[in-house]
Amino acid sequence: MSAALRVVVAEDAVLLRAGIVRILEGEGWIVTAAVGTADELLAAVRRDTPDVAIVDIRMPPGHTDEGIHATRAIRAEFGEKVAVLVLSQYLEPDFAMELLDDGRGVGYLLKDRIADASTLTDAVRRIAAGGEVIDPGIVSRLLNRRRKQDPLDALTEREREVLALMAEGRSNQTIADRLFLAPKTVEAYISSIFAKLSLEPTMAGHRRVLAVLAFLNGR
Repeated sequence: MSAALRVVVAEDAVLLRAGIVRILEGEGWIVTAAVGTADELLAAVRRDTPDVAIVDIRMPPGHTDEGIHATRAIRAEFGEKVAVLVLSQYLEPDFAMELLDDGRGVGYLLKDRIADASTLTDAVRRIAAGGEVIDPGIVSRLLNRRRKQDPLDALTEREREVLALMAEGRSNQTIADRLFLAPKTVEAYISSIFAKLSLEPTMAGHRRVLAVLAFLNGR
């Protein structure tokens, strides 16, 4: 994407909001609004449709699920035109799955993760380009869910490591680099994983992530 990204930030904690804005502007991106409530977020998105909305799940007045409702409203009104990155202090796998089921250009990160500025900027770039980002903690939670006759039991330890990285949306090359494997070896592991989980190995990009996560969540 050649033009500078335009981003709306919705976070009620003033210092965290300022920190996020500073990181984004440090990348040369334009923060069109930085707000503290879900209502202000929706107004900002409707006023000046951004490329990305960064949304805290818990905001005033109730500090419960205001960000979830705002995210649903943005996706219903703008679809994939506005990418959404949800930030949370808590692991909420079911909402993460709902978010990923909603289409391309979505992400879910724990706030602790954005202490590393590069994690935040990488996530914003990926969802702005139509990708998906899922917090490793949620991937781990899904991987550890047990079911009777769980097909995951058939996976080797190395295949589980590859699957976890796949579910984070990592490319084959990134998986190879992370695990110190040859790209062809990664391809072989992925083919084996799809075969054991009865998932089509021809799925590309975000469809692969959605398929893997949907399967792990028992859908």
